[in-house]
Amino acid sequence: MAKAPAASAAPQKNAVPASIDETLRLLGSAEYLADRSLATVLFLALKMGRPIFLEGEAGVGKTEIAKVLSSTLGRKLIRLQCYEGLDVASAVYEWNYAAQMIAIRVAEAEGTIDRDRLSHDIFSERFLIKRPLLQALEPDPAGAPVLLIDELDRADEAFEAFLLEVLADSQVTIPELGTVKAEHPPIVVITSNRTREIHDALKRRCLYHWVGYPDARRELSIVRTKVPGIGATLSEQLVFFVQALRKEDLFKSPGVAETLDWATALSELDVTALDPATISDTLGVLLKYQDDIARIDNSKAAQILQEVRAELRAAE
Repeated sequence: MAKAPAASAAPQKNAVPASIDETLRLLGSAEYLADRSLATVLFLALKMGRPIFLEGEAGVGKTEIAKVLSSTLGRKLIRLQCYEGLDVASAVYEWNYAAQMIAIRVAEAEGTIDRDRLSHDIFSERFLIKRPLLQALEPDPAGAPVLLIDELDRADEAFEAFLLEVLADSQVTIPELGTVKAEHPPIVVITSNRTREIHDALKRRCLYHWVGYPDARRELSIVRTKVPGIGATLSEQLVFFVQALRKEDLFKSPGVAETLDWATALSELDVTALDPATISDTLGVLLKYQDDIARIDNSKAAQILQEVRAELRAAE
């Protein structure tokens, strides 16, 4: 007798999850431990075919979400890293001017120049250099790709305005060729570290989620999942220490990425439990600004560690 399929089976590759619980399992299969609110927004974005706009502090795992969706759904990941001065030529397309000039000179050498035909030929797809946004509109046998527009807040507002056509209609207009429209819209993930506000016109086209720091319980699960060799005592102490640091008046609080780096570094040093000297020696793994490191001096680190130990004893 054939066995009935398990109700909790993970979704197959290339298949969009059919529920919030499936979305949570999909993320978990790639060791991304999300909370239910994030899984809900992701599920809705995939189901509705809408871009998802993720804001949050650096290092909380926004970019990783796009990578996880790419790997678990079996889709190509196309990444556009934003920066000041990003323009259409770098993000969408540009013409291969060198190849166009060679084609013109060859036509002149042959002496049979039909200007209308030559103009049509040199502005054909053969001479088109496709950048990330245009690549994301191309059909793919594995399904629509995941388009990651990373750190949009670093780009200029003019480029942000250009994105509206891509997000609203999954298309771009190339004056010499016409409109290129995706047969199946890409899965669009936009991230921002909120160094500036993103315009409402763009946000209206997306589903929004703020990716915050995880609570201690979830961060502990993340550490133990990502750094499997770490001891129970050390993992608890370092997670609660990081949680305490985030309450301090720091220029840049450590994100989950820094927590994992610190956990890995302490494991490499064969540390089994935190002490003030070890914290002082390795604080540069966790904090990235000298003013912050100076603020958490030996006495302050010892005080926080003492409070962490007392909190852990009380929870036993």
